[in-house]
This record gives sequence, structure tokens and C-alpha cells, in this order.
Amino acid sequence: MTLLVLQRQSTITLYFNMKKALVFFWLVFLFSAIGCLFWYNDLIYQLPTPIPKDYKSIEKGSLIVFNKDLNKDHSKPVFLHFFNPDCPCSRFNIKHFKSLVKAYGDRIDFRVVVLSPKSFTQEIIQNKFGLQIPILFDATLAKACGVYSTPQAVLLDQDQRLYYRGNYNTTRYCTDEKTSFAKIALTGLLKKQTDLVFSEAALKSYGCTLPDCK
Repeated sequence: MTLLVLQRQSTITLYFNMKKALVFFWLVFLFSAIGCLFWYNDLIYQLPTPIPKDYKSIEKGSLIVFNKDLNKDHSKPVFLHFFNPDCPCSRFNIKHFKSLVKAYGDRIDFRVVVLSPKSFTQEIIQNKFGLQIPILFDATLAKACGVYSTPQAVLLDQDQRLYYRGNYNTTRYCTDEKTSFAKIALTGLLKKQTDLVFSEAALKSYGCTLPDCK
């Protein structure tokens, strides 16, 4: 009788040990898969967006012609945030973009330019992402400013001339202050720095392609 009890206990112990081992290996697999997914997304973010065959580069200082309603009185420089709601890269830097609006909104005229094959309204974008600034749906602005990916930042001076067109940061969540390119551009324009030079990492496009998010 005692031997039978011991065998039963041994079987139960073995069962629970096997179950623990299976749970352990499942958790290792799950966390490894999550880690690989983050690594893959980070790698993709660091790869430049392919340049379209018909792309025409827009040089710094070029006059950007747009709808007069965009900046009626020319009292402030204009910051255009090119954004696709379905683009992961666009969503990564929402917090950073909103911090720029908060810091420079009294001196810079901020606008969001939505570039997506889907249909959105200003209210949907404002409510979903907490962006209480004007939302534009003019795709011609991307071509006029030399933008072919999202997210991209475009800064125009008060005369509507291109001061900066490029990336926000080298990191997905815009945490590197040394490469906070859009912020550096804003500060440079407000200080009237005409000799501000940006690296290739700032001016080369990264993120999702237009018009589809790839």
C-alpha cells in the first residue's frame, strides 16, 4: 500500500514538473518572439524609405506655394507635420510632436497634413490623437515640400521658404536629444540661424511609404 502511494506521488510530482517545464519554455518562446518583433520593427525603422522614381528634391530656401488659407497673415513660421494614422512610425512620435506644439505653439503655426488612402475627418484625427490643431488633407503639399514618407517634418519661414524638411529623430520614440532634428530646426529658425547644417540622417527619409503604409 505504501509503495503504491509513493508511486502515485512520484507520478503527480513528475506531471507537475513537466507542466512547469512546458510553461517555462512557452514563456521563453513568447518573450523571444516579442523581442524579435521589437528588434525587427527597430531594424525596419532604421532603413531609409526607398526614393520614388519620379522624386524631385526640393532645396532649402525654395518657395513653397500653397493655399492662402494655410497661413493668412504670415505672422508666424509654419510647421507641417506629415502624418499617416496607420503608420507605426507616425504613431511612435506623436508624443514628441505634441511636446513640440506645446513648447513652440505660441511662436510657430503648427499644422498636421494627413496622408492616407483612407478617409478621415479633422474631428477624428483631433480626437483620436489629442491634436487640437488644424488638420489638412492636401496631398499636393507632400510633393511641393519633397516629402515621400511619414512621419516627416517641414518647417517654412514667414516668407514660405523651406527651412527644414526631414526627420524628427534617429530613434523611434524620439528620445535622443542630440538627434532631435525637428526641435533643432525650430530653435534655429527662431534664432534666425541661416547657416544651420543637418546630417544625412536628418535629411534622408525614414518611415512609411506614400500613399500606402509599407
